[in-house]
Amino acid sequence: MEITTRKQGEASIVAIVGKLDSVTAPKAQQTLEEVVSGGARKLAVDFSKLDYISSAGLRVLLGIAKKLKATGGALRTFGLNETVREVFDISGFSTILAAFPSEAEALNGL
Repeated sequence: MEITTRKQGEASIVAIVGKLDSVTAPKAQQTLEEVVSGGARKLAVDFSKLDYISSAGLRVLLGIAKKLKATGGALRTFGLNETVREVFDISGFSTILAAFPSEAEALNGL
């Protein structure tokens, strides 16, 4: 798994490449926590190159989303492929986390 971060206006974009599972979740959590601790309140997670997400990865996203919401921020996702979208739908996460087709749509109104 590879993670990159960048700023786009007031939002922070975190791109996750590869698999987000029980092995890689701690690294993802650490990176996302660092972004939020650094002052980010608007966070968009790019899943356009994410091949797979497990329940461990979903827990990381949920924890970060809760932290952001508590401080008036928000987390959005975009670029979910069919496999990742299916995991979101089956787990009910598609009703918990906002998922958008593109970065521009995710950032619109964030």
